[in-house]
Amino acid sequence: MDETLHQLGGLLLGAVPTVVLLALLYALYSTIVHRPLRRVLEERRSKTEGAVERSRADISAAEARTAEYEHQLREARAKVFRAQEAQRQAALEARSIAVNEARKKAQVQVQAAKKDIEADRLAAQTSLQGEAAALAQEIVRRVLQPAGAER
Repeated sequence: MDETLHQLGGLLLGAVPTVVLLALLYALYSTIVHRPLRRVLEERRSKTEGAVERSRADISAAEARTAEYEHQLREARAKVFRAQEAQRQAALEARSIAVNEARKKAQVQVQAAKKDIEADRLAAQTSLQGEAAALAQEIVRRVLQPAGAER
């Protein structure tokens, strides 16, 4: 066993430089490569996440602007519709007024024509009565006149 311990001690003594070199290599690796690499990766991750967050913020802002644009578009369409409806109502009212005025003028003309017709009827009736009376007198005169006295 003594020999085994002696061999083990020799192996350990031979391994010391390897352990020291390994520890030195680990320290150098951590200092030169690992820490800067971790820093770069963390910085890249933060920039990537920041870009993603900025993209999300830009998307939400664009959606808000789109919603506002759609709202303004709906309002503009409603305003145009209301204006068209008002114009249509005004045209209907103007048409109704024009029809009523034309109807009144036609009624006035009809009344005037009825008066003219009535006046013409009365004049014709008076004229016919006068002519009828004259014809009646002529008939009576001819009927009562002696047979040989015709002119």
